[in-house]
Amino acid sequence: MASLADRVRGNGRIAAGLLFNLLVSICIVFLNKWIYVHHGFPNMSLTLVHFVVTWLGLYICQKLDIFAPKSLPLSKLLLLALSFCGFVVFTNLSLQNNTIGTYQLAKAMTTPVIIAIQTFWYQKSFSIRIQLTLIPITVGVILNSYYDVKFHSLGMVFAALGVLVTSLYQVWVGAKQHELQVNSMQLLYYQAPMSSAMLLVTVPFFEPVFGEGGIFGPWSVTALLMVLLSGVIAFMVNLSIYWIIGNTSPVTYNMFGHFKFCITLCGGYILFKDPLSVNQGLGILCTLFGILTYTHFKLSEQEGSKSKLVQRP
Repeated sequence: MASLADRVRGNGRIAAGLLFNLLVSICIVFLNKWIYVHHGFPNMSLTLVHFVVTWLGLYICQKLDIFAPKSLPLSKLLLLALSFCGFVVFTNLSLQNNTIGTYQLAKAMTTPVIIAIQTFWYQKSFSIRIQLTLIPITVGVILNSYYDVKFHSLGMVFAALGVLVTSLYQVWVGAKQHELQVNSMQLLYYQAPMSSAMLLVTVPFFEPVFGEGGIFGPWSVTALLMVLLSGVIAFMVNLSIYWIIGNTSPVTYNMFGHFKFCITLCGGYILFKDPLSVNQGLGILCTLFGILTYTHFKLSEQEGSKSKLVQRP
């Protein structure tokens, strides 16, 4: 009875974590797009604000005894911190240079790339049923891609780089948490300041620092408040991503991400007046079908594995 209660509590925690991530992830997309469209705040500078606020948020959490820092070798976090920079910068550049629809479409292709990485480099196997669920996902993406409004060539380059770096980053997050025996907050506590330092050195080479269009330029109070709010929400997004990947898997996180894909896509049509064709609607339904099928098969496999463990003498 106790194990059943623990299982229910565990599933409840995961469901709550996924729901929280859904809300903040959708919010950050719309807020960042609004900042780019209406205020023109520089991309890498916004990312730097995100990283600094994330580190400050973790520092406060640590002082409140929400988690205890663990001493980690910085050399083992170097690639993770670098990929974190690339993950956020390239996805933000994709959002800045593409419509929300195109931005979301590109992100949807992260799942097949993660499965390929885990299959070829980590020798992780996926059942045929799980692999087949990628077909409706891919078909839905192709439908949206074909009928979506204008593709921006530079935006697509950023989107492709974002997919590759994001896939590596999400796989490495899960691997590092298990390798170093740390939780999401402990890992991010070291990684966020490292990533901030990397961007602090890089920003002056790509964006103005002072004057018009610089991070310390003459911005309105509204713009600065929105940038600060964006940083706070980014902290919540980063923390929930780490927690979900550490407690489930990169593939589960990305398949759940397709729900966000559909909702964000619809929100983009409403808020930013992007056109929605019948074929794009079919693509969204096709993607949702793939997600639901994946969820059904994944839960069945997990229940099957638990049953075998219980029956084992």
